Order: sequence, then C-alpha cells, then structure tokens
Amino acid sequence: MEPLLHLLHLLPPWPLLSAFLLASLLLAVTPGPGVLYIVARSVLQGRRHGLASVFGVALGNLGNAVAATLGLAALFAVSAHAFTVVKLAGAAYLLWMGLQALRAPAPDAAAACPAPQTLRRVFRDGFVVALLNPKTTVFFAAFLPQFMPSAAAPALQSLVLGGLFVLMAAISDGLYALAAGALAPRLQGARWLGRAGRYAIGGTFIGLGLLTAISGTRTPKP
Repeated sequence: MEPLLHLLHLLPPWPLLSAFLLASLLLAVTPGPGVLYIVARSVLQGRRHGLASVFGVALGNLGNAVAATLGLAALFAVSAHAFTVVKLAGAAYLLWMGLQALRAPAPDAAAACPAPQTLRRVFRDGFVVALLNPKTTVFFAAFLPQFMPSAAAPALQSLVLGGLFVLMAAISDGLYALAAGALAPRLQGARWLGRAGRYAIGGTFIGLGLLTAISGTRTPKP
C-alpha cells in the first residue's frame, strides 16, 4: 500500500489530472505515425502482428518519455545539430525499411497474402519506428510539465505522467489494431493482396521517413 500511496502523491490534483487525462485521450486517439504503422500491419498480417507492433510502439514511446526525463529533450532544444542528426537517422532507417519492402520478391499468384514477418521482427520494427523519432521526446518535454505541480519531484512526476500517457496511447492503438485486423480475413482470398500489401507497407515506411525528415520542430503526436 505504501508504494501505491507514494505514487498517488506524485499525481497532480484532480482538476489538473482530469485536464491531463482529457488531453492525453484526445492526443492518443488522433492517428499519428505510430497508428499508421499499426494499422498497416494489422490489415496485412492480422491482429497478432498488429498487437505486436502496438507493444513495440508503446515501448519506444516509453523510451522517449524516459529520455525526456533524463534531459535529452533539453539537449535537442538547445542543439539543432543533435536534433537534426537523430531525426535524419530515424528518417533514413524508415526509408530503408520501405525500400526493402518494395524490393521484396513478389509472392506466388496463388498465395493469399505475403508471408508475414515474425512477431519479434514486427515488435522490433514498431519499437524502432517510435524510438527513432526525437520529436516524441520533445513532445513529452513540452507536454508533461504543464501538468506537474511544483511541490513534487519533477523527474518522478515526469516518469509517472509519461507512463500514464503511454498506457493510454497503447490502449487506443490496441483498439486500432483489433479493428484493422478484423478486415484482414475478408481480404485473404484476393490475388492482388500480396502485391498491394508489399506496396502498402513499403509506402507507409517511406511516407513516415519523409515526414520525419521534412517536418519542423513542432511538437507532434507520438
């Protein structure tokens, strides 16, 4: 009970907490890059792969929340060079994954859909998609302090609120995965699905990479 009471003391007062929960809910249900990745995986490879990508994206977002707490966000804020290097590294990786998907050999015409990647690979890709977006770290650094009362320890408050936001986003993303995965069985008999799936996954990664590369410094939805 004592750890739970200590955790509750780190939360802001109810009026501020309710504002945080409402803002987090609105941001979580608004489709962003992570949702695009999750929906693409769910439609093309089913619910299990979609949920694996949800866990990967959630872990990547949690990593960004921790990074914000440790001060990486402050580094990005004062050093445009550091922000640009990490941002372009993430964009390059996304573009590389997109090109790899487009260059994959076409599946046999009788195949219902392209051979799915392992759950571990999908989880890893989702983790990298979320983690290699430094703007998510900046987002946490800009968003969370608005709901942190000055009385408690800032680092602990940031971790608690960041974890709560990631949990809400993961639940929302999971619902997206389940809804998108429900469409997959209806498409399994389509001969064109293999090629379309290859282009959809490749196009999604390339689009995310370009978006990451050309976007400015505005705080995004993770």
